[in-house]
Amino acid sequence: MALRFTTSYVEDSTAIFRYYKKLAERAIEQVSDDQLFAVLDDEMNSIAVIVKHMSGNMRSRWTDFLTSDGEKPGRDRDEEFSSPPPAREELLQIWEDGWQRLLGTMESLSDPDLGRTITIRGEAHSVMQAINRQVAHYSYHCGQIVFLAKHFCHDRWNTLSVPRGASSEFNRRVRAGESSQR
Repeated sequence: MALRFTTSYVEDSTAIFRYYKKLAERAIEQVSDDQLFAVLDDEMNSIAVIVKHMSGNMRSRWTDFLTSDGEKPGRDRDEEFSSPPPAREELLQIWEDGWQRLLGTMESLSDPDLGRTITIRGEAHSVMQAINRQVAHYSYHCGQIVFLAKHFCHDRWNTLSVPRGASSEFNRRVRAGESSQR
């Protein structure tokens, strides 16, 4: 993740959200359609179910973020863990819808909004607390997506960060001022 110096919590949080979105998408791109729906065991969720859950959470949390409870009355959280959309295109459509709600809301916020009070499940949160809660939640699930994709791809996996054994070369390039972008 290329760091862009900022003292704005809203800008930094938005950049972190974008980073995890892209990380998960780069992992999802590497798996087959069948692997999107595969599970490691009966207690695990598939990538598709994780995407469906994250999308439902985003739709609930980020719609009318400042003015209504983050747990919308129509949300059925338990249902998010079953029957994901059967096709990659539909799955990516709900994924994108969730992220656009989140990013649109983040782009509408400013640092003075951070102290405002919102509710999630009737519990008061500052805007900053709510953002922190969601950064932690989504990074956790994006990590699950990456883990599953890496497992399914194993020897076909294209690393999403500095490859094993390449840290010295990476650090040399950074010290030399060469681009760390891939």
